[in-house]
Amino acid sequence: MIHPHTELRFISKEIGYGVVATQFIPAGTITWVLDKLDREFSPLDFQNMEPIYQDILDTYTYRNNNGNLVLCWDHGRYVNHSFNSNCLTTPYDFEMAIRDIQPGEQLTDDYGYLNITSPFRGINEGTRRKTVYPDDLLKYHKVWDNKIKKVFHRIKKVNQPLEPVLPARTLNKIERILNGEEALASILSNYFDTEKTTVASN
Repeated sequence: MIHPHTELRFISKEIGYGVVATQFIPAGTITWVLDKLDREFSPLDFQNMEPIYQDILDTYTYRNNNGNLVLCWDHGRYVNHSFNSNCLTTPYDFEMAIRDIQPGEQLTDDYGYLNITSPFRGINEGTRRKTVYPDDLLKYHKVWDNKIKKVFHRIKKVNQPLEPVLPARTLNKIERILNGEEALASILSNYFDTEKTTVASN
């Protein structure tokens, strides 16, 4: 479920639609949570579908660490890529704003941690990275981990409209991390190694 203070808007011909903040969203806010309405499809489910459905899943899903495709039921599936994204995923099935997001600003993710199956060239944002690769999580997880660590302590300091959607086990884990009873896990745990699956299936 995407943050309620967002809406779907047409951005441009090049980008298409995107998810835009309708109110100020401060750093540390949970911006998306995997919820009970989101659907998960196995690789076999995907293979058994007609091409029209495969195209939809190719466009609107991300791949989790089990190699399954996850389709968001709401407009969260329209969150666009940025090499300098203002949101980051965590190892706990939710995403966070890693800096303040202003009204009218797009919510963006770095598709490098979504286990894409083939490289794609992003829009030029003046960053060193120009292309998203399937193994970006292996290369950049430490950078993303550090960005999450800088704002994770703010979870209990800012309003969290999505808190009711978080499972009890996730809320408990957050409390343990904030209390210093458990270390914040690395985003690397979200990685799915497609090569291992290919080798195993041959």
